[in-house]
Amino acid sequence: MTNPQLLSTHPSVAPAKRRERDDILQVRAPALCFYVLRDSNGLYLIDGGFIGGRYLLASALRRRGWNQEPIRGIIVTHGHLDHILNVASIAKDSGAWIAAPRLDAAHYEGRFPYRGAARVCGLLEAIGRRLFSYSPFKTDRWLDDYSEIPVWHGLTAIHLPGHTNGHTGLYCHDLKLLFCADLFASYGTISHPPPAIFNSRPELIRSSIARALTLDLEGVIPNHCDAAPSSEHLTRLRLLKERFGR
Repeated sequence: MTNPQLLSTHPSVAPAKRRERDDILQVRAPALCFYVLRDSNGLYLIDGGFIGGRYLLASALRRRGWNQEPIRGIIVTHGHLDHILNVASIAKDSGAWIAAPRLDAAHYEGRFPYRGAARVCGLLEAIGRRLFSYSPFKTDRWLDDYSEIPVWHGLTAIHLPGHTNGHTGLYCHDLKLLFCADLFASYGTISHPPPAIFNSRPELIRSSIARALTLDLEGVIPNHCDAAPSSEHLTRLRLLKERFGR
C-alpha cells in the first residue's frame, strides 16, 4: 500500500523532542539484527531479517507490547538476502509500503551480477533464494542519497557504498543516530569491515566509513553486532577508521 506522504520528494519533518530511545526495538538473531521503530502512526521496520525473521519479529513485538500496532513501512538498507528475505511476505500481510535503495534494484529481483570474490556471495544467495522460497518485492519508493523519510524522528538516507552498490545508512539528525546497516560488524575487539566475499565494491568501504563519521553522531546501530549501546558501536567504528589509516 503506497503512502502518498512517503513518496513526496522533500517531505517536511517537524522537529521532535529528544527522549529516551524506548521507541527502537532490536530484533536479535544469532548473526544478524534488524530493527523496529515506533511513532504515533505505527511501526516501521529497518530491513526484514533472515531465516526465522518473521517468528523473531512477532516474538519481539509481543515482548515489547507492540504486537497490536500496525506495521506501516519497511525501509531496506541494501539488497543482500539476509536483509530482504522476509520483506515481500511482511509487506503483503501488513499492507506496509517499501522504501529501498535504487542502486540495489537488481538484488531485489535476484539477478545482480556478482564478480570477483563476491561471486561466493552470489552463489550462496542463489542457493538461499531457492531453499527459502525468496519472493521479489515491488518498491514503493526508491531511496537515493539524502532522500528523506518522514517517519519516527525523521530519517535521511546516506549512501554508503562498498558492501553493495546501493548500501545505505539511515541518519536521524534529531537523535544524532545512524543506522549503519553492514558498514561494519561490531563485536568488541574483533569489530571489522564486512568479509571480502560479501562486498561488491570493497574499494569504497574505507571512504564510506569516513563519510559516516563526518555526520554529527552520538551513536551508530549496525545490523551485525553485539548488545552494546549505540555509543559503544560508534567508538568501535572510530577505532576501525583509525586502523584503516595506518
